[in-house]
Amino acid sequence: MTQDPEAPILKARPRWHIAVFLTPALLVYTVVMLVPLMQTLLLALENVRDGNRVFVGLDNFRTLFGDPRFSDGFWNALRNNVIFFILHMLIQNPIGIALAALLSVPRLRGVALYRTALFLPTILSFVIVGFLWKLLLSPLWGVAPNLLGSIGLKSLFAPWLGQEAYALTAVSLVSIWQFVGIPMMLIYAALITIPAEVIEAAECDGITGFKQFFKIKLPLILPTIGLVGVLTFVGNFNAFDLIYAMQGALAGPNFSTDILGTYLYRIFFGFQLQAGDRYMGAAVATAMFLIILLGVSFYLFVVQRRMRRYQM
Repeated sequence: MTQDPEAPILKARPRWHIAVFLTPALLVYTVVMLVPLMQTLLLALENVRDGNRVFVGLDNFRTLFGDPRFSDGFWNALRNNVIFFILHMLIQNPIGIALAALLSVPRLRGVALYRTALFLPTILSFVIVGFLWKLLLSPLWGVAPNLLGSIGLKSLFAPWLGQEAYALTAVSLVSIWQFVGIPMMLIYAALITIPAEVIEAAECDGITGFKQFFKIKLPLILPTIGLVGVLTFVGNFNAFDLIYAMQGALAGPNFSTDILGTYLYRIFFGFQLQAGDRYMGAAVATAMFLIILLGVSFYLFVVQRRMRRYQM
């Protein structure tokens, strides 16, 4: 079909309504996110010299990474943060996948009840969760020793939150308990959107049960699993509230549960006899931002591209 050369050319009308709807959101995002981010990045490049605020370039980062006054705490917090993240990736996300797979079973009764119960801890306050688990695990007035004693396992109980070797693992498990509902719901949503024709075709070929999940469903939800991994990475390297509620600003015992969020809090605002340093605090915040940016970029430009190639 050829177009009449004499026919008038219709010009697309400018869609001003799109700008009208987007402008309020962009303004709020700019004021709440972009402006503080830029101010923090600029603050990280400045410091006080002879009572004056001057531009010092990367000196704050050299101090942060090389001066024992700051570097010892920073590298310890970064190491703990990596362990915190790995525990979530190895425990939380596989449990979330398993729970989502169970909830997606067509003949399972009471799915809505299970789904609500498993997701409920996610919406609880960090303070409530932290205080609750401190009470449960307390060797003095907690219920954990009595519960283990009732089944003859009281000898296994230990004050995990007060031991350097186990405190970070204990706090990580509490965090996993609270947030396992997020990967569960995301993966569950991906599983129930798989076309029924695909499942029926697999059943016609005799692929059912675990074999069907690993050979048919799992490859189809890989993008969602990747998204869950990214959200876990960002959430863990931004974590602060739960550890602060359970272990305090010093992230004890002996900084064994200290992560970048709690370390940033102490450097920026100060604690007890330690005075706050907003310039070094901004340097820590910038380092956290760069770590998260590198991790997300790695997923977007390396992992996600391979997933698309696999799907094609």
